[in-house]
Amino acid sequence: MTGRRTPHLPSKGPELLPAAPFAPRLGDLAADTAHSGRVGVVVALPGEDSATTYHLRPPGGGPTWSAPADGSTLLPVPAQITHATLLASGDADYDPRTGQGSVPVVFHFADGSTSEGALILTSADLERLHSQTGRLLVSHAGTAGAAE
Repeated sequence: MTGRRTPHLPSKGPELLPAAPFAPRLGDLAADTAHSGRVGVVVALPGEDSATTYHLRPPGGGPTWSAPADGSTLLPVPAQITHATLLASGDADYDPRTGQGSVPVVFHFADGSTSEGALILTSADLERLHSQTGRLLVSHAGTAGAAE
């Protein structure tokens, strides 16, 4: 650690509060910290069918294993991001103090949910993105002209 702050992170903000405990439901994916983060599908809940623990099975099938009934070793497995798009409202911003640009985006997840965020770009990133989008626009113009 260099002790330097990352320029795009706020230097001060609200304190983080503890999250609600994870209580997986039947069919949820969960990572079991007692088994080196192994991911499993919850196939039985504590209290169901006389089960006193969570029962998990690898997503592709295989032998089940148990996790404590309080879920203390289980963590949620977040949906994977499939792509990002530009936010319909909002504009790009450049911060000359940090030499970074910020573009508002929407992250799309495999489960169909979305979340707003920001694409943070250094000066070099901005130049590379400008070059790449310029090439895309030239290709688009060529395709649009050929269709007429």
